[in-house]
Amino acid sequence: MGRSSAVPDSSKPHLLILGGTGEAAALARSLIDDMGDRLEITTSLAGRTRAPAALPGQMRSGGFGGAAALADYLKDHRIAALIDATHPFAAQISANAATACDAANVPRLVLSRPCWKAQAGDNWIEFENIADAARSLPQIGQRAFLTVGVQELAPFAILSDIWFLVRLVEVPVDPIPLANHEIITGRGPFSVTDELALMESHKIDVLVTKASGGDATAAKLEAARQLGLPVAMVCRPPAPPGPAVGDVPAALDWVIRLLGT
Repeated sequence: MGRSSAVPDSSKPHLLILGGTGEAAALARSLIDDMGDRLEITTSLAGRTRAPAALPGQMRSGGFGGAAALADYLKDHRIAALIDATHPFAAQISANAATACDAANVPRLVLSRPCWKAQAGDNWIEFENIADAARSLPQIGQRAFLTVGVQELAPFAILSDIWFLVRLVEVPVDPIPLANHEIITGRGPFSVTDELALMESHKIDVLVTKASGGDATAAKLEAARQLGLPVAMVCRPPAPPGPAVGDVPAALDWVIRLLGT
């Protein structure tokens, strides 16, 4: 899947979804099912996953080249509205989207899954960023279940005395920068039973994760709670100001109100 440069039918409003999440995929499907005869839908993916699942509507892959280039894309493709449904930690993409929409005078909505909330029995240690979590990890545990994504592994490279169980969506092309580790691959949803078995069999004593939210990967938190394990939780970066919703139905309502479809 390469970058698409075709300009869709200009007689229909053209909606751009910045995707890469389950919520973005569900939104694209719902829009096509409910309004596909009245809207043109394009989902843009960052291109970090080698074999993304097919989505209804048009798809493009790869970055835009910054906020100015995205603003040009919005104008050239006559985008009527943009929905930022990227990962909650895709801070640069979201910042570029906000700047580009302001420059191109295009309405923008953020669709972001609700953040997890600590429950009774949880032992969460919150950090502002990945680097802070990595620096503090030796004081928390020695066998870490690391679920922060392949792009966030570098800060842990200095921790040669810690063993890591690293879960990724797919096997990385390049070696990861960790001295002592095992890589497993998987895409949620995961079950609590499986997460418990995984942590127990690998003698995990700390879970390291990002506050991504959503149900697909929440089972690891329940497993850590049941096992009494500490969780090094990296907090979300602040989102750009602007309208935001937490689920697909609310995003659909926003589109209907905005475009009158």
